[in-house]
Amino acid sequence: MFSRLRTFFSSFTSLFGSGGSRSASEREDGTGSAGRHSGRQHNIFEAAAAYVAACADDDQEAIDEAEGWVSPEALSFGVSELACRAVIALARERDESPQTVARGLLGLPAA
Repeated sequence: MFSRLRTFFSSFTSLFGSGGSRSASEREDGTGSAGRHSGRQHNIFEAAAAYVAACADDDQEAIDEAEGWVSPEALSFGVSELACRAVIALARERDESPQTVARGLLGLPAA
């Protein structure tokens, strides 16, 4: 299941490219020093995809790196948006309701 989510996250990230939210330090001082990696800025969706994939792999180094790409608020929004889109995609694939899929992923009984 995680491989499906990882594939979904990768394709999701490629759809949105590298444009998007600016990091907190870039908004504050205009330098753009935070949120940079390999000479380019990451957007909130890239950060969310990297963060969730790293959490699934239990890779603390990658988690820490993804956390540094955007502000904590932006990362939280990105992870939430990613969760919504992943649940919708899985629900369509399984021909189930998003609520059923979400509860199943969390190991909760059917509502």
